[in-house]
Parts: sequence; C-alpha cells; structure tokens
Amino acid sequence: MKKSLLVLSIMLALAVSVMGCATTGDLEKMQTQLNQLDAKIDQALQASQDAKTAANETRANLATQVEQANAAAMKADAAASRAENAAKKSMK
Repeated sequence: MKKSLLVLSIMLALAVSVMGCATTGDLEKMQTQLNQLDAKIDQALQASQDAKTAANETRANLATQVEQANAAAMKADAAASRAENAAKKSMK
C-alpha cells in the first residue's frame, strides 16, 4: 500500500512538472508579445519627445511675445508721458 502510494505520488509529481514547462510555441508567443510591447513603448517615447519639443518651442515663442509686449508697453508709457508733458506745456 505504501509502495503504491509512493509510486503514484512520484508519477503525479512528474506529470505536474512536465505540464508546467512552456512549449516552444508558448515562448515564441511570449516573445511576439514582448516585441509588440517594446514597439508600443518606443512609439510612446517618440510621442513624448515630440510633445516636449513642441512645448519647448511654444515656451520660447511665448517668451518672445512677452518681451515684445513689455517693450510695446514701455513705448506706450513713454508716449503717454510725453503726451501728458506736452499737454501740460500747452496749457501754460
């Protein structure tokens, strides 16, 4: 009885260990999935880099526009000051 139980246990253990092994097809399928995932990661990385480049260009353009707006505001303030001074002189 003990001997047959031992033999049955060993056979069951061998069957479970053989069933747990991956086949070549399973490995190839996994490799294909990994390759597809790698391609998606590369695409996402490229999209991220493109977005960063676009954001940097936009930031540079905005900085230029702010500088131009500040320069225009300074010119407008100077013109307003000159106009006030001219108006004061003409009232005297």
